[in-house]
Amino acid sequence: MKQVLIYGAGGFAREVAWLIESCQNNGQAIKAVGFIDDNHEKHGQEINGLTVLGLEQAKALFPMASFTVAVGSSSIREKLTKKAIEMGFSEITLIHPRTEASRFINYGDGSVICAGSILTTNIILGRGVQINLNCTVGHDVIMEDFVTLAPGVCVSGCVHIKKGAYIGTAASIINGTIDKPLVIGEGAVIGAAACVTRDIPANVVAVGIPAKPKN
Repeated sequence: MKQVLIYGAGGFAREVAWLIESCQNNGQAIKAVGFIDDNHEKHGQEINGLTVLGLEQAKALFPMASFTVAVGSSSIREKLTKKAIEMGFSEITLIHPRTEASRFINYGDGSVICAGSILTTNIILGRGVQINLNCTVGHDVIMEDFVTLAPGVCVSGCVHIKKGAYIGTAASIINGTIDKPLVIGEGAVIGAAACVTRDIPANVVAVGIPAKPKN
């Protein structure tokens, strides 16, 4: 039975614990054994039957466990991933059993794919990518490290989402082409329900239909 620690103790962490439980109930030998949180005031609390631990305490109790980071912020997720790896934990990729996906997908270490999502074909996911509930990802999509899709995002074919970009709830990304993929720049934030029809620069917040950087 593979033990998994969940780095984070908020709402999404509870959802990831359910994801792991769903994997276990689907016949996979995997079990959540605790939450990790850097806030000392939370240590010892019990959440949905799992105890909140500090990073060092978690290593002492579960030295062979793998970990997943269940935090929505791309930048924080990257920092916590580094801390857990430096502590000696190994990453695990989690895919909810109610995900539809072809065999032509490359999953980066530590990626999390939530229930109801559909990934078609020839997709590349970097490290720590987070695809939340009921997302769709089309053909020839590249998501670099620590990209986040909030619930209900639709990514059409031939899209390149660069490192750390955050795509808000129910946003839609219109397709590019093989020769000219639509590009969302590194660290960009796409607002909820936005419709992206053209390239978005790095480190901007883009909202609306069609999505445009905020002034």
